[in-house]
Amino acid sequence: MSIFNFFWIKSFVKQLLLAIFVLLFISFISLKALKFYTGHKVQTKVPNLIGMSLMDAKGDLTNNNLLHVIQDSSDYDPNFSAGSVIKQNPLAGSSVKFKRKVYLILNPSNYKKISIPNVIRKTLRQAKPSLESAGFKIGQIKYIDDLGKDEVIRIRHRGKKISVGDSIRKMSELDLIVGNGNQSYNNE
Repeated sequence: MSIFNFFWIKSFVKQLLLAIFVLLFISFISLKALKFYTGHKVQTKVPNLIGMSLMDAKGDLTNNNLLHVIQDSSDYDPNFSAGSVIKQNPLAGSSVKFKRKVYLILNPSNYKKISIPNVIRKTLRQAKPSLESAGFKIGQIKYIDDLGKDEVIRIRHRGKKISVGDSIRKMSELDLIVGNGNQSYNNE
């Protein structure tokens, strides 16, 4: 008997079809069991936690059957209070399974303070990079009457005058009082 004839014997074809059927049946049952075991269709939405305190964020996550993990970060955002959530992963509105971990990054409470570099009577073009490289943000630039055109006269933080060498938090916004080149001096 040739090998070709062996594959067309009735008992061989039956056994082959039976093996294929059993393989498909086991695969189907395994996939259904896997979907049930992993909770394939059971999902919840991730709430927006940005700006919340850690206690409030924990409460929201618990109410949505989610877990939290706090990640260490040196990020600081002056727009949020110390200890509040500034980043989260997965993002708000994402559909996730129950008991999923949501990674939280908190605004540090002891963000380092740095001293103000000497930029008084330096041009705005020189002062901006010095302040930004030190870690500050430039806020409003206000021009007043002063002989030094585009020279920094004063620095303010939250409306208060600050001096060279004062220590304030990194990433703070500084407002600059700059001369406009007019000869009359305004003693603001």
